[in-house]
Amino acid sequence: MNRLFVWILVSAVFFSSCNTQVKKQDSPLRRVITLENTPVSRPYSPAVEVGNMLYVSGQIALDPATGKLIEGGFEEQARQTLSNLKTVIEKAGYKLEDVVRCTVLLTDINNYAPMNRIYMEYFPSDPPARMAFAVRDLPMGALIEIDAIAAKK
Repeated sequence: MNRLFVWILVSAVFFSSCNTQVKKQDSPLRRVITLENTPVSRPYSPAVEVGNMLYVSGQIALDPATGKLIEGGFEEQARQTLSNLKTVIEKAGYKLEDVVRCTVLLTDINNYAPMNRIYMEYFPSDPPARMAFAVRDLPMGALIEIDAIAAKK
């Protein structure tokens, strides 16, 4: 009788563990993209991929080695910002050609023309849709910030 009781108990535990609900996959998987030097304390991720879409957080002209804003003026910051954007996009397995939308924040709208010239170095043909506008301040005293959305075919 003890063997029968043990067998029933083991069977009940086994079959109850097999009866767990499977999560319904009604939305694409989400993947967080980080860089080697991404501080854990930041309340955001460098990028998040959902399905075939990549959402890249705003990038500023941080030196990847030091995590500090680079020295120099607007043009140097614009190039470093776009370089940082490219790094995040490529780390996620995308290319700049996959970018479909950017938002550019400038602390001085007079930098719009030089920004366009530098921006075209990174997006020379079929550039993504874009919005650019002036803001009062940016983090760490940056002069420019750019975010992006990319999509794979």
